[in-house]
Amino acid sequence: MSAPRVFDRPLLRQRLLRARALGPATFLLDRVAEDAVDRLATILRDFPIAVDLGTPSPALRRALADSARVGVLVAVGHSADALAPAEKLAIVADEEALPLRDSSVDLVLSALNLQTVNDLPGTFIQVRRALKPDGLFLAALLGGETLTELRQSFAMAEAEVEDGASPRVAPFADVREIGGLLQRAGFALPVTDVDRVTVRYASAFALMHDLRRMGAGNPLVERRRTPLRRATLMRMAQIYAERFADPDGRMRATFDIVWLSGWAPHASQQQPLRPGSAKARLADALGTIEIPGGEKARPT
Repeated sequence: MSAPRVFDRPLLRQRLLRARALGPATFLLDRVAEDAVDRLATILRDFPIAVDLGTPSPALRRALADSARVGVLVAVGHSADALAPAEKLAIVADEEALPLRDSSVDLVLSALNLQTVNDLPGTFIQVRRALKPDGLFLAALLGGETLTELRQSFAMAEAEVEDGASPRVAPFADVREIGGLLQRAGFALPVTDVDRVTVRYASAFALMHDLRRMGAGNPLVERRRTPLRRATLMRMAQIYAERFADPDGRMRATFDIVWLSGWAPHASQQQPLRPGSAKARLADALGTIEIPGGEKARPT
């Protein structure tokens, strides 16, 4: 059974190409690329063959160009146009159908791309299979409360002006959901954390301009196809200013960058102890009296 089609990926690709022509807004990607370098620096091992999975700019590849830990870095993009012209090692492929052999790479990286994959569990499984034993998957995607202010403002404006709301902002996965997906995909030692970035704008329109320069317009299959009414747009901007402006008048926009990592299983990794294998009793460590199951504690 195929995964439900939530995101219009051909439309998303067109918007990413249009964003490049406009002059992309890359401040989030630049932040993630710098953070990825720092995270890899804490891992005391080398990765001879690495893959950058779908990152929508060369920021991550540039940041890792001088890394002594990463050897060959192959860029995977959804089209030849999406890959930077200077890419020497590149594969045109969709993130939902990876052309990577099992146990063929040491490291898979991805920055701010996987939040629009329709079959995220399937992509995780494909990544785990492509990794060599003890290979690392390190990715960042938008999730959690990302753009919650814009979502709330649009919902309230449409309810007032058009007597009903339609999805204007894509849904984002919760960090706990992503951690569960890593476990289901078979990764060992899965870890997730959130880097919350708050960006301040002069207006809701300035935020929407940046979103267009990120290629992050509404990519939902079930989006409303009729043009947005001017009255709705203006009411949205008014609600945004009323509810989410700081004292100086600038407006907050939340971006939750969810970081995830997991390892392809290997015998050398730490393993949980089997039940009953402990060599010391918890009661002794705590200095208490152990009460067998079924018995009630007696008053002292």
